[in-house]
Amino acid sequence: MNKMVDKNLIITDSAAKRINQQASKQENVNLSLRIIVESGGCSGFKYVFKFTDENLEDDKIFLHQGAKVVIDELSLSLISGSKLDYVETLGQAGFEIKNPNAKARCGCGTSFSL
Repeated sequence: MNKMVDKNLIITDSAAKRINQQASKQENVNLSLRIIVESGGCSGFKYVFKFTDENLEDDKIFLHQGAKVVIDELSLSLISGSKLDYVETLGQAGFEIKNPNAKARCGCGTSFSL
């Protein structure tokens, strides 16, 4: 497991605040947001977000304002240079990845192609 604060993933203040709120709500200081990129979705790849307190051997760890995000090496290679944000709109709220490597993305923003 490699600890790092890296430019490969930018975590916005809004995303960090939401991660910290969830950790506080669950009373778990080790809680982090895991980002996984899987095959699927309407554009080829999809983002999966889940909270976990487990770190795997090939995880990369990103920290911002006390919030922790973990990503496996393969997923990181597909989203390197991206920005993680937490967005609240009238119709929905959730984490969003702004991926400069994506050539196309679906209308709902949860899947992309390279």
